[in-house]
Amino acid sequence: MLGSLLLGASRSPLVRRAVSGVPVTRKVVDRFVAGETPADAVEAIRGLTAAGLTVTVDHLGEETRDADAAARTAGAYVTLLGALPELDLGDRAEVSVKLSAVGQALGADGAKIATENARHICEAAHACGATVTLDMEDHTTVDSTLETLRTLREDFPSVGVAVQSYLFRSEADCRDLAYEGSRVRLVKGAYAEPASVAHQSRSEVDLAYVRCLRILMSGAGYPMVATHDDRLISITETLADRFARAIGDYEYQMLYGIRVDKQRALAGAGHTVRVYVPYGDDWYGYFMRRLAERPANIAFFLRALGGK
Repeated sequence: MLGSLLLGASRSPLVRRAVSGVPVTRKVVDRFVAGETPADAVEAIRGLTAAGLTVTVDHLGEETRDADAAARTAGAYVTLLGALPELDLGDRAEVSVKLSAVGQALGADGAKIATENARHICEAAHACGATVTLDMEDHTTVDSTLETLRTLREDFPSVGVAVQSYLFRSEADCRDLAYEGSRVRLVKGAYAEPASVAHQSRSEVDLAYVRCLRILMSGAGYPMVATHDDRLISITETLADRFARAIGDYEYQMLYGIRVDKQRALAGAGHTVRVYVPYGDDWYGYFMRRLAERPANIAFFLRALGGK
């Protein structure tokens, strides 16, 4: 119930103003967000990669309603990617892109605008040896996102995509995407979706995650297992053994600032662990979804509000 309320609040301008106006909020946000500028993001990337981790960087923002703002977001990605060659990271760095941030929500031409802006980002990523993954947003955007994916993969076959296990359709989407060379990030899902399209209980979402994971691990693609859950990590290892996947034939992904010790332990065992690094000043929606996902995050926020 609390999670649903927080997800609803993530789209409320009134709650946004209230939360953003509390000074201590910045202290908590800093746990989950690397900073506001490209320089902040680069500094976080340096630290993580020095620790043996890989990264995917998200310039925060979504549901852009202005074409110029969408172009600026794409430009911010291009600028960030232009700063990566000096770090000599190769494929240890990629960027994650929400298509609604680069124009998807701009009416009848939104899909076209988003695809062209995403193409510019892919070109910049290709130039520096990085890759791109398309984030998945609420259920109304899935078909458009997958269509953009198909278009981009014609020229940039390494473009990845996220699939959300809580959507009823996701098992079929995983089957369609489990082909050789296809990079798929499997997540549980972090939007308030109706019961008509998505599982509602935590146990149902977890079971759906395992079903989707089995499809991806048994397929020919490259699964990117986005979870902080020890049970799901254990199941991943079991499935890797069952389907003869060696370390390096799949990867783990975790969020910046969450379960840092686990990230480093998995990397120390030889796994590829990719940390999702968000940066930018439009942090509110991302922050509220992180609070909704885990009770421990809410407790952390409340302790900060109490000055403890």
